Formats: sequence, C-alpha cells, structure tokens
Amino acid sequence: MGKYILVINPGSTSTKIALFEDEATLFEVKISHSTEEIQAFPSVASQYEFRKDLIVKAINENNFPLEKLDAVCGRGGMLRSLESGTYVVNDEMIRDLNEAKRGEHASNLGGLIAYNIAKDLGIPAYIVDPVAVDEMADIARISGMANIERQCIFHALNHKAIARQVAKDLGKKYEELNLVIAHLGGGISVAVHNKGRVIDVNNALDGDGPMSPERSGTVPLGPLYKLCFSGNYTLRDIKSMNYGKGGLVSYLGTNNAVEVVERIKNGDEKAKLVYNAMAYQIAKEIGACTTILCGKIDYIVLTGGLAHESYIVSKITERTEFLAKVLVYPGENELLSLALGALRVLNKEEDAKIY
Repeated sequence: MGKYILVINPGSTSTKIALFEDEATLFEVKISHSTEEIQAFPSVASQYEFRKDLIVKAINENNFPLEKLDAVCGRGGMLRSLESGTYVVNDEMIRDLNEAKRGEHASNLGGLIAYNIAKDLGIPAYIVDPVAVDEMADIARISGMANIERQCIFHALNHKAIARQVAKDLGKKYEELNLVIAHLGGGISVAVHNKGRVIDVNNALDGDGPMSPERSGTVPLGPLYKLCFSGNYTLRDIKSMNYGKGGLVSYLGTNNAVEVVERIKNGDEKAKLVYNAMAYQIAKEIGACTTILCGKIDYIVLTGGLAHESYIVSKITERTEFLAKVLVYPGENELLSLALGALRVLNKEEDAKIY
C-alpha cells in the first residue's frame, strides 16, 4: 500500500490542495476566496481556521477519511533563511509563521494548517523548499553598498523539483550536476545550481535580474532616484512600478504572454520589441550565471509557465545554446513537488530537517 499525503498550497486568493498516493494524484481541489473574505481578516495568520475548515470540508466531500493519511505537507512560507530540503513543522516554525517577522505571505499558512491537521491525527507535518531557501555563497551577497545585502528570494520549490527531475532523466544525481535554471513566470529567477546548492540567484520578488511579465527587474538607478524624490510618487507607487506594474505591464498594459505573442503576430512592433527585450534580458542573466562556475555548466534549463510559450523559448535558446545544451521543462507542478518532498522522507530516501 502506498503512502497517503495531503498537500496544501495557499495562495493570496485561493487554496490548492491535493491528495496523493505516493506520486499519483487521487484528487485535486482549488478553493477560491473572494477579496471580501480575505480582507475581513486582520492578518494572514488569522485566516488559519477559515482556510482549514474549507480544506477539511473539501476532503470530506471527496470521501477520503483523514485517519488514513500518512503525512500532511504545506507550502513553506517567509521563514528565516535555511537550506533546501523537507522540514518537520515544529513549535519554533509555528511561532515564526505566526509572528511573520520576515513578512506576511499566504504561503505562511501552509505550515500552520499542515501542522494542525497532522497534530490531531498524530502524523508528521512537513514543508518543502520554501521561498526562504538560501544557499547563496558569501561573495554573491555583496551588493556594492555596504548597508545593503543581496537577498535570496526565488522560486525554490520549482527550481529544486525541476533540478531533481533533470538529474533523474539523465540518470544522474542532482549533486553531480552544474545547472543554470531559469524559472519563467510572473516573476523570473535565474539560478546557479552547483552540485545540489543554489549558490547565486537574482531576487525574483522585488529586486534584481531580468524584467518579467509584471516585474521591472534591475533598472538604472539614476532615473529611479529622480522618480523617488520627484514628489510625484509615493513609496507604494514606486513599489508597484517594480512589482505588479513593471515589465510587460509597464510597456504593454498586460502580463499575458499569449496576448503579447498574438499582438506580435498581428504586426505590433512595440510588442515585438518589448517581448524580445525580455528574452534578451533573460538570456543575458543566464550568460552571467555561467561565468560563476567559469563556464563549467552541464545544462541550461528553462521552466515555469512561460516555458510553454515557444516564441520566448526560441529567443532565449538562440542566444544561450552555445554555452550549454538547453533543456525545456515547462510548467510548475507545485503540489506534486511538495508531495515528492514528503515522500522522500517517508520512504527514508532522505532525512527530514529540523527547523
């Protein structure tokens, strides 16, 4: 008999859950939350009971008895910096998730809900590769301003899951490979995977790197100073230019890559220039990452939702394939990635880490 694992992935306006028997999905549910429902709560942590009750209801509606579960695995949140891996959710982690010292984020609820469901059943609760994963080399933290340190915030769950899948498909271990992986989504993170560790990556949340469908990435500082102190913009305005209204949204008014490609096909030259510029910047970041390991890169890997889109994949590939073979693993299956992390521990393929 396989291992039954409940996986919980909370987002800002939805909660995705799935039940797995080993690697097989038995059912998957997306529970949507209205803006009014979410705004009724004073904090993310205070949504715990509301979301937990909806999860339990969804499981019952799918006629699965909770007592058959072997583990519950939640999406990890904004914790203190830690190494990649599967972590046992313990009292210290629960305290940090509740206090949200590193920031409030819907993913903080993953560990909270997993812990409380698992505790009632007497089974383990885990999180896997949260956004707080930080394996950066010390040299990569230097920014150029002594009072600012480069931060490691990236799509750790998908990066690590795809890296392991690439290694498996090649008949190798992740720890044997040097990879440059580009996660292409609403945010874009390009990381150097040096034999099992991400030793450098751009801050994909609100920092450096290439522009993305809705984030500006690195911009020239001089003009940015002037915007900040012009008196025409609030801090909130500037932040939204960087995150939410940057990138394709800033130039083209949309973050929908399919729409942009359609505009290009219909002769929209501005859309073509901006979209090609995004591909150019991604390729440039990939090229920069290859220098970190002196060009000793086994493969370049493109993943994330945008990797389904052949136009941008081809533009990135034509600029980077001279560096290493480009592999394409489109999409991001976060629920399966979480389940696999818990399964590796349950099957004693790796030890769970303690927070």
